[in-house]
Amino acid sequence: MSNAVVIIPTYNEIENIEPIIKAVFSQQKTFHVLIVDDNSPDHTAEKVKALQVEFPNQLFLLERNEKNGLGVAYIAGFKWALKHAYDYIFEMDADFSHNPNDLIKLYNACANDGADVSVGSRYVKGITVVNWPMSRILLSYGASKYVRLITQMKVKDSTAGFVCYKRNVLETIDLDKIKFVGYAFQIEMKFKATLKGFRIKEIPVIFKDREKGKSKMSGSIISEAIFGVINLKLKSLFNK
Repeated sequence: MSNAVVIIPTYNEIENIEPIIKAVFSQQKTFHVLIVDDNSPDHTAEKVKALQVEFPNQLFLLERNEKNGLGVAYIAGFKWALKHAYDYIFEMDADFSHNPNDLIKLYNACANDGADVSVGSRYVKGITVVNWPMSRILLSYGASKYVRLITQMKVKDSTAGFVCYKRNVLETIDLDKIKFVGYAFQIEMKFKATLKGFRIKEIPVIFKDREKGKSKMSGSIISEAIFGVINLKLKSLFNK
């Protein structure tokens, strides 16, 4: 049995899914993995089911009927993890942009160093991104600076999707009231944790752009993040 589960949302990740699962299971600490698949046309879920034979009681699959946002997938995964009594609940991408070897750093920050939320950060020690075009680096870094300005959060990488939550953080935040579904979801979760007084610790990691499969980034996702931050801040002021 493990006290930690890594939630990996997938949509058309057939090229990455087996390597990323095996990389998580190769760590010195035992992690469980929950794949939340949004009915991938490339049969990612079928590959996961085949791997469950090799990794019984470690690898789990939550299948959803349609692709309706990263945030919705993670909320479903969070609720599953809470129901199954995990103490440490992780978010991680399937495409190796997040290095599985860094899972233990995020775990130790929460389990041993007093953090309630640990964030694998691209910007806490300069800019640690590999294989991104300059335009995307500027967009991402600029977005993080913008979020800090509007929300007054101290988190330098607010859009980061490599995160460990202690279970009491997810129990305290009303998951049914999380509104955003794209990368603004990541901002909203950190902002809600900050408002609840939880300690967020950023851990420097090297973020590497995917080598296989297609990015899910889109204009609507960016727009949601830009305008959603203002909405979050205004609501927090009126709800005091």
